[in-house]
Amino acid sequence: MITALNIKKKFGGQQVLSDVSLNIEKGEIFGLLGPSGAGKTTIINILTNQLKEDSGSKEVKAKPHEIGIMLDIGGLYPHLSCLENLNLYSTIYGLPKSKPMEVLETVGLADSAKKTVEKLSRGMTQRLALARAILYEPKLLFLDEPTSALDPATSKGVCVLLQKLREKGATIFLTTHNMDEALKLCDNIALLHDGKIIEQGNPVDICNRYDAVRTVPDLEAVFLQLTGVVL
Repeated sequence: MITALNIKKKFGGQQVLSDVSLNIEKGEIFGLLGPSGAGKTTIINILTNQLKEDSGSKEVKAKPHEIGIMLDIGGLYPHLSCLENLNLYSTIYGLPKSKPMEVLETVGLADSAKKTVEKLSRGMTQRLALARAILYEPKLLFLDEPTSALDPATSKGVCVLLQKLREKGATIFLTTHNMDEALKLCDNIALLHDGKIIEQGNPVDICNRYDAVRTVPDLEAVFLQLTGVVL
């Protein structure tokens, strides 16, 4: 579904990405892990054609209208209600009138349907941004830190939702700082440090490969072992 080969990117004189190569199969949940400033969002921006790579190549086997993107809480209208926001996008996509409310229920915002975005908490706004991204059931979904501002119970609910989307055939590319989430949710991951992929594969296999701890697999320990950086 996604292939990237030797992607490089500079901003000014700073090398942000160095020879990044990725291969994501159709129907998998892929996690990109790394500290702030490692280049995670830049990779998503390049894969979604919002930025142009300096060199290297990429192939994304999905048409623009088949791709859902949640990079931040942008794209939401603060003076409109949750339902009005989704109704707007639903009209653009030509979806059934019942679809926005169904999606609000899916992300746990049905009770806040008439509340304006400006009155939502950060976590609720993030869930609404996720609802907008999955509204038309995209074949390929890019999510940048989808659970970063959510409480544990809501985060678990979002993970269940992503698994259901994958079961319906969606391919999901997400970034996360949550190691436990990556272990439980992702089929494969890549560890990114200073713009370079330092390891990738199945998260449990990676932990076992580096014998991060003797009893419980711990991706954070692997990252620390490889980079000296604590996530």
